[in-house]
Amino acid sequence: TALLDSLLVLSATGIALWLRPWRLIAPGRSPWPAFALWATLPVLWSLGVDSATGPLPQISGAVLLLMMAGWPLAVLGLAVVAVLLAAGSVLSIAQALHHLVWLGLLPATLALVIGAAVRLWLPRQLFGYLLGRAFVGTWLALLLPAWVALALQSVPDWQPMAVAQLLVAFGEASLTGSLVTLMVALRPAWLATYADRLYLRPGERAPA
Repeated sequence: TALLDSLLVLSATGIALWLRPWRLIAPGRSPWPAFALWATLPVLWSLGVDSATGPLPQISGAVLLLMMAGWPLAVLGLAVVAVLLAAGSVLSIAQALHHLVWLGLLPATLALVIGAAVRLWLPRQLFGYLLGRAFVGTWLALLLPAWVALALQSVPDWQPMAVAQLLVAFGEASLTGSLVTLMVALRPAWLATYADRLYLRPGERAPA
């Protein structure tokens, strides 16, 4: 419902502001790659909204933004995307809130939780970060909110939509995992969630 969406948005943005995420931007870490990703999200979130066949599964981008910018900055950036879509009349206010929660905040937050579980329960190795967080973690973080949203909407003949969401989530997880793998190898400073000291043994370097 719109009330639930509003409460979740207010809670998440309040926590993100309280964390003062601008302090977390490390010296030498360029914000521009994450900004470039953020700039594409209004286009991605508007795709399929007015499809003649009904609403289509959509690409989120939230998990990749989380991995590049960190949770607090990602939350604030996602909120701005929703405001831009509503202000430009691309989405109604209710649609913008729904997109923000189910395409943005919940996938990003669930990916954060999965990332913490990966660090806690899996060996701190590069393979665990890339497979457990960038691939599988992204897939779960995208798929579970999509299925919950589908269940709450009580969509008739929901099975084809559930399968479509499964495939779209897998496709986005594959793309996210591939991009994260390239960034670890070539531009690790673009990832706020990665550091050699966390996932590599002393003296070991990420493959380039």
